[in-house]
Parts: sequence; C-alpha cells; structure tokens
Amino acid sequence: MHISNIQLGKNVQIEIDANVNNIKIGDNTRIANRVKIFGSEKNILEIGKNSYVGMNSLIEGFNSKVVIGDHVSIAPNVSIISGSGPNASPPMQKVFGNARGAITIGDHTWIGGNSVIMPAVTIGNYCMVAAGSFVNKSFPDYSIVGGTPAKLIRTLTPSEIEILHSND
Repeated sequence: MHISNIQLGKNVQIEIDANVNNIKIGDNTRIANRVKIFGSEKNILEIGKNSYVGMNSLIEGFNSKVVIGDHVSIAPNVSIISGSGPNASPPMQKVFGNARGAITIGDHTWIGGNSVIMPAVTIGNYCMVAAGSFVNKSFPDYSIVGGTPAKLIRTLTPSEIEILHSND
C-alpha cells in the first residue's frame, strides 16, 4: 500500500493493496482492494465520513479538486477523473484539448458499478447513478441518472424524500 500526505479520521479501513495519497478521509470510511485514490499537494482529495469505495475503483483528483460527501457508496470498478484528454499527444491536444474540472459527489449518493464520472461534474445529495453510466454533466439533489451519456431518469418523489429524512 502506498500512503503519503493523508489525513485519516477514526476507524478508517484501507485494504493493504489500495494506493492513496494527497487525501483526507473522514471517520468510518472503508476503501476496498485494488483501489487507487489520489489528489495532489495543491488539490487534496476529500472523502467524507461513513463512505465506501468499492474494489478496483479509481478516483483521480490530481488535475482538479475532488470532494466526495458523507455516506457515499461507490460500487466496484468506478472511475472518477478530474482530468481527461490526449495528454501524450500534443497534436491531438490542439484538436481535442484536455478537459479538467472539479468534481463534487453529494452526501448519501450511490454510484453504481462500472460508472465513469468525468471532469467538472457535480452530483447532488441523495442521488443514484445507474451501473455502467458515463456521467459528463451535473445533476441536482434527488436525481436518478443513467446511460451513456447519463440522462435524468427521474427525481425522487416527495414521499421518497420524506422517507429519506424520517427519523427511524
């Protein structure tokens, strides 16, 4: 496990073969096997409390700030990338450029397996991203999104929202 420049809350669990650096992780968060999570010294990547990152996921916050909220569930094989483009080819960059932008994942959000979250995306609180989605635009609180590219499937109903906020 490669660890550098990290701040850990209480009871954080990071599997031995995960790689993390330039990161702040909240209490009771779990990082599964073969996960790679990194920010930069300039952009410390933040993951809130009581969150989970599934195995084989990549969360890249090197290019821009990435903030993942509290109680966020990230399924296996998810990629969250703050920079994308043909960075090895200057001629291709002239045509296609490099996309960079901050990413925010709101509290209580669930990201389904094999999804990709692209640069400059905000996903609100209490959202669900269907498995296999390609998210290249932002969605507000209580959204259920899916597809390639991701589109709004529906928003949570008032009764569903009431259930989410009930004090069981």
